[in-house]
Amino acid sequence: MSASPPGVLAAALAERLGQRARWRPIEIAFWVAAVASVFLLPGKHIILAEIAILALFALSLDLILGYAGIISLGHAAFFGFGAYCAGLFAKHHLINEPVLALGAAGLAAAALGFVTSFLVLRGSDLTRLMVTLGVALMLREIANRFDELTGGADGLQGVGIAPVLGSFAFDITGHVAYVYALAVLAILLVLARRLVHSPFGLSLRSVKGNALRASAIGIPVNARLVAIYTVAAAYAGIAGALLTQTTAFCSLDVFSFERSADLLLVLIIGGTGYLYGGLIGAVIFKLMQDWLATMTPQYWQFWIGLLLVAIVLVGRERMSRWLDAARGLVRLR
Repeated sequence: MSASPPGVLAAALAERLGQRARWRPIEIAFWVAAVASVFLLPGKHIILAEIAILALFALSLDLILGYAGIISLGHAAFFGFGAYCAGLFAKHHLINEPVLALGAAGLAAAALGFVTSFLVLRGSDLTRLMVTLGVALMLREIANRFDELTGGADGLQGVGIAPVLGSFAFDITGHVAYVYALAVLAILLVLARRLVHSPFGLSLRSVKGNALRASAIGIPVNARLVAIYTVAAAYAGIAGALLTQTTAFCSLDVFSFERSADLLLVLIIGGTGYLYGGLIGAVIFKLMQDWLATMTPQYWQFWIGLLLVAIVLVGRERMSRWLDAARGLVRLR
C-alpha cells in the first residue's frame, strides 16, 4: 500500500482545520446573547464590563494552560503591567486615544512576557509556578517602591481617559465601558480562534501532549512555548489596560496573588482547552460572586469553594455526559 502524496495530505489537513475552525451554532448563540445584553440589561453594564475584562484575562491564561500546558500562579504580572501602562499613558498624555493606548499596553506586556518566558519555561512545573509568582511579586514591589510614579499603595490617581475613538466618552453607568470591553473581547477571541485552529495551534497541542515526541518530529518546542507565552502576556496586558481605562484608576491590587488565583478558579469552573471555558467561567464566577456577596457578604467564598469541590468530586467528564443525556431528552421531545 503506497503512501499518500504530500499534496493530498496537506489538502486533507487544510480541510480538517477548516472544519474545526467553523463557527458552531452554540458559539453564535453565545455572541447573540452577549450583544442582546447590551440592549436588554442596561442596568447591569458595570458588572458586565467586569465580566468581559475577566473573560479576556481568563482567555489569556487558557492560551498557555489549555493549549500549551504551562501553569502560572503569577499571570497577574502581565495584567498589572498593562494596567499601569495604560494609566501612565493617560495620566501623562503620552497616548490620549484609548484604543491606541490599549494596543501599546498590550505590546508592552508582550515584551515583558517575551523577556520572562526564558525564565518561566526552564525547569519543571513547580519551578514555573514559583517563577511566575516571583515575577508578579517583584513587579508589585517595584510599583510600590516607585510611588512618585505609580502612586504606591494609594494607587495611580488623576487618570483621565479620553473618549473612545474621540467620540464615545466613558459614562458613570458603564454603557460605553461594556460595549468597548465586549468589542475588544470579541476581536481578540476571533484572533485566538484563528491561532489555535492553525497548524501552530496543532503543534502546541502536540507539545502539551508529549514535548519529547514533538521535538523528535521536528517541532521547535521552546520557540512555540515562547511564542504562545508572549501572545498570552499581550492578551493579559490588554485586559489590565481595559480595567484601568474603564475605571480610570489603577492600584497595586492588579498584581495581587488573589487575582491570579481567581483566574485559576474561573478556568476550573469553565474548563480549559476550548477558549470558551474562560468566558463561561468568568460569567458564572462573577455572577455568583455578586449574588453571594449580596446574600452572605461574609461567606461568599465558602459557597464558591463548595462549588469547586463539587466539580472535583463529580468530575467534569461525568457532568458532560449528564449534559449530553439532557440534550438527547430535549431532542426526543
